[in-house]
Amino acid sequence: MATIAAGRVSEETYRRLALAAVDAPLELHDGLPREKPAMNVEHGGMMTNLVLALGPQLERSEYRLRINHARLRRSARHYYVPDFAVIPWPLERAKRDQTGALDAYSAPLPLVVEIRSPSTGDDDVAQQLPEYMARGGLEIWYLHPYDHSLTTYHRQPDGTNAESRSTHGSVAVQSLPGVEVNLSALFVSEIG
Repeated sequence: MATIAAGRVSEETYRRLALAAVDAPLELHDGLPREKPAMNVEHGGMMTNLVLALGPQLERSEYRLRINHARLRRSARHYYVPDFAVIPWPLERAKRDQTGALDAYSAPLPLVVEIRSPSTGDDDVAQQLPEYMARGGLEIWYLHPYDHSLTTYHRQPDGTNAESRSTHGSVAVQSLPGVEVNLSALFVSEIG
């Protein structure tokens, strides 16, 4: 991940930089702005498959989907751009009431997804997943397109996260009642 500034920046400066970024989404790690790297074809395919799997199951009057766009704020020094996120409509509507607002959220989201990538896999596990958990995400998915697995972290009432792993079948999205994803369809890489 390419660092943009020579040193730490304020939250206000980061938000200005993020809105002006044209090449890649900007994240903020420990006060240092950095570009989110481009992703490979497997990564893009998984994001598309998530939209196709979840979109028809979610009421547009209740939720919005974000692919590589929403910023999740942990603190003034930490903003991350997940590969995929489900945003409750009232949170987005509040942003739309602020002309030119950054698509950034402090509130816990129902579902945040990171997809394993050769370029960012270690950073995802070491940095982003713990940040998503610490900020209170209700359900966090870590998809691994190469070994066709899903690791799920469910927020517990005591604030901890229960971890489970799935490799086949349908998986219920516990934070979105009545919604489930067939892993075979999610990991499909070609039609035919």
